[in-house]
Amino acid sequence: MPSLLDHRFLFVVGKGGVGKTTVAASLGLAAARKGKRTLVAMVNAKERLSSLYECPPITDKITNVAPNLDAVNMTPAAALEEYGMMILKVRTLYQAVFENRFVRAFLRGTPGIEAWAMLGKAYFHAMGHGPEGRGDYDLVILDAPATGHGLEMLRVPQVIVDVAPPGLLRREAERALSLFRDPQRAGCVVVTLPEGMPAHETLELHEALTKDLAMPVPALVVNQLLPKLFESGERPLLEALPAKLDEGSPIASLAKAGRIRALREGVQETSLALLRSIDAPRVTLPRLFEPELGRAHVESLSRAFD
Repeated sequence: MPSLLDHRFLFVVGKGGVGKTTVAASLGLAAARKGKRTLVAMVNAKERLSSLYECPPITDKITNVAPNLDAVNMTPAAALEEYGMMILKVRTLYQAVFENRFVRAFLRGTPGIEAWAMLGKAYFHAMGHGPEGRGDYDLVILDAPATGHGLEMLRVPQVIVDVAPPGLLRREAERALSLFRDPQRAGCVVVTLPEGMPAHETLELHEALTKDLAMPVPALVVNQLLPKLFESGERPLLEALPAKLDEGSPIASLAKAGRIRALREGVQETSLALLRSIDAPRVTLPRLFEPELGRAHVESLSRAFD
């Protein structure tokens, strides 16, 4: 099994709010540091990658953000045109095919075509065109939409294979499926938090990825892990302490803070135990107590992927 950064294509997936973009940004820096030509691709997202990299806003045009590292925020319209040009090479041919009213009507009626335009563009950057093709990058990292929409996007290649007639579109979808299901070349990096609801949703997501979509999961990233302050046996005492103190007690506020922290550590411990059922290498990232994360923070987190 290759190490995580030796893959050609990685999806970063998970529930909304778990830190997928931070993980994608960290993976990108780690890969670029190893000398790999890397692209971090967002999917028509509310762009915040630029704040993490401390660079100008990232648009639907590929932008260099660090040595060996580019980023893009793909939109359906721009991605469809770029993907069409990548395949057909010549603009006049693109116009003849993709701007033909019958072809456009077919594309509009094809399930998931907008998602495929963005997914296909990202795929093309990794693998190029044709059986012996090679893309522009050694690694493409796709910051996928949150769980439900992310799964819908990942299902699109199979939908196209099932419904599209024989031809270019179906061949490209078949090639993409072959890549995405190959554990030597691709995989889904599942991101979660050590909390109850994210942990339970992560179990469901992992099952959908591995059983329904037949996609490998080369890593489970547990983000925002709190350092352990209290042992399990100490937590009941801390949880009960505030109720035993008078409101005017000089340590009342400290006792309340201790109770909250003990409860959170208990939830974290339970969630981590729940996540042990996922058979995938685990990477833990610490909780950073910062109002905003910037380049130095992401650089620090990226070391976990070296």
